[in-house]
Amino acid sequence: MAGMPREPEAFAEAVAQMLRKGQPAYSVQLLGPRELLVNGRRLDLDNLYRMVTHEPGRAQEIVEHYLDQLFAGDAFQGLCASLDFARPRIMPRIQPERIFEHLSREMVAHVPFVNDTVIVFVTDLPQMTVSITTEQCLHWKLTVDELDEIARENLDRYAPELEIQFVESKEGGKAAIVCEHDGYDAARLLLTDLHRRLSPRLGGDFYVATPARDMFVAMTNGPDSFLDRLRDRVMQDFKRLPYPISSELFLVTRDGVAGTETIRGQEAA
Repeated sequence: MAGMPREPEAFAEAVAQMLRKGQPAYSVQLLGPRELLVNGRRLDLDNLYRMVTHEPGRAQEIVEHYLDQLFAGDAFQGLCASLDFARPRIMPRIQPERIFEHLSREMVAHVPFVNDTVIVFVTDLPQMTVSITTEQCLHWKLTVDELDEIARENLDRYAPELEIQFVESKEGGKAAIVCEHDGYDAARLLLTDLHRRLSPRLGGDFYVATPARDMFVAMTNGPDSFLDRLRDRVMQDFKRLPYPISSELFLVTRDGVAGTETIRGQEAA
């Protein structure tokens, strides 16, 4: 890409350097591939990276224009100040608990989830997603539970006609794969009607693997050889893919989602 690195983390570092030069008053830190922390707020560069990859000859121009637009008139601080504007754009994401090694738990709007994960929230804009802070919640006069409810309702409406690929393994197990590549594949674990959608094809309660943000695989709860093979693959994907979430499987029942760490602990007891 002309003037910009191809490797995602090097690309994010290059954008960070441009930001520091253009906005010296801002605190800019690199969190991971295509992800920055700007003045305590997470900034996802995934859409920007895709734009640059699509037109590599204009990489430098695209990034400069993006940053100019982002900070024009202090736009970054004013983004989504109105709840009326933000409400239909609020979306959930599942993140590992270890994000709080780099972020202040008190600053990030989140709710606890299972398998050592939390649900965080972003405002989805055409060229980027911006994380929602507890300060923003106070400004909107929303509790995190209310924010969670809005985000799940938006997720349900975001892509109601999901393309789900069903496959059957040689061991006899079945899997359902969602691959929209829109940044919310793993978050589909939070769909309110997930069990109703998939249980008829997967024989009742089922497991879901979300090793990384752009991975969602639901699977039958047997046979054991099938599950063991998929667990190994989930671990590999968790270690190699960007935006890792969890190497554990999530159990989806009619009553909600449970963590498999807890299930195995109960079995051992």
